[in-house]
Amino acid sequence: MQRMQLGRKATHWARSIVVGAAALALAACQGSSLGSLPGTSISTDLAPQTTGDVIGTGSVRVGLLLPLSGSNGATSIGTVFRNSAELALSNFPNADIQLLIKDTGGTVEGGRAAAQSAIAEGAEFILGPVFSNAVSGAATIARSSGVPVVAFSTDTAVASTGVYLLSFLPAGDVKRIIGYAASQQKKSFAALIPDNSYGAVVEAAFRQEVGRAGARIVSIQRYSATGTDTSDLAAKAQAIAASAGQIDALFVPDGGGVPGLVVQTLSAAGANFGNLKVLGSGQWDTQQMKSNPLLAGSWYPGPDGAGFQSFADRYKSTYNSVPPRNATLAYDGVTLAAGLVRSAGQQRFSRNVLTNQDGFIGIDGLFRFLGNGQNERGLAVYQMTGSGSQVVSPAPRDFRTAR
Repeated sequence: MQRMQLGRKATHWARSIVVGAAALALAACQGSSLGSLPGTSISTDLAPQTTGDVIGTGSVRVGLLLPLSGSNGATSIGTVFRNSAELALSNFPNADIQLLIKDTGGTVEGGRAAAQSAIAEGAEFILGPVFSNAVSGAATIARSSGVPVVAFSTDTAVASTGVYLLSFLPAGDVKRIIGYAASQQKKSFAALIPDNSYGAVVEAAFRQEVGRAGARIVSIQRYSATGTDTSDLAAKAQAIAASAGQIDALFVPDGGGVPGLVVQTLSAAGANFGNLKVLGSGQWDTQQMKSNPLLAGSWYPGPDGAGFQSFADRYKSTYNSVPPRNATLAYDGVTLAAGLVRSAGQQRFSRNVLTNQDGFIGIDGLFRFLGNGQNERGLAVYQMTGSGSQVVSPAPRDFRTAR
């Protein structure tokens, strides 16, 4: 295990806290600068009685808001995140935190009630909720109480000062993959983007990053995806094929069967994949896609996979099931909270601590929270091999060297 340490820019006062406490060992949390640490003291009054499910016996209470009831798979992801949080504390039994598990039901009202209950029971910090509507509900209570939230939603509309997103955000994927492609002399881009809210986010980021790279956009095609009907996708892929000779990079952010169908359509139309590089997103990080020979040679962004594999092995050994890829969010959230309690003293959850520019390193690598509630992550770039993937550009370990 590696120790949670402060980065080079930390103040002497902050460093002395960690040295004096001998630092909390956090899985894969290798370093972070906490910068200057202004803030208000946290009350040490006798804590109120807790109700419901509680994990840990530490003195600092943290609310963990999860969809433990409801429909459409909400209960399943809630259970996985609870397990991941429990695993984090079991790996670090000296962590001075206590998790107050509250059910949001995945709704606005549930998020509001869960946050209210956690804060009434003394939570100084909130992890979760998972779904954006529950985050919105929880945020209204947390803001009025001055309690920061680190949520697991990917919807940037719910992010704001004091409500931070730990999830992998679509814009971060786009920035990394387009930036890398441009560094490899890709200058003419096209994109096949789903005509939905996710597509709107990635299209805006795509336009921005291509412009930032000084490259040009030849074509953007938006397709409707309704059930198993791929007719519109195939038609839009044909439209891209018509201009394939003018582009050297094609961005296809959707996962599942979409990229394979696009490549197949372009191949049938005679596209030259010796010159044309297909680019993906974090949605490509599945075994099904890695095993698709049609995608060999394509690039996509993602976190360093070694950390997840180690986590997945521990999770399976403990719970006898394979965790989904995003289960690490709850693990990293809990270890972040525990590390800040140990290293930042009574100003542990202040805004300056949470948004320090050097960030943190968790199971999924480097990350930092921005003042607007969104985040930046240090991602690797992978190349599909047809039977797996290999790193072609490693994830940065420091934001000062990140591109």
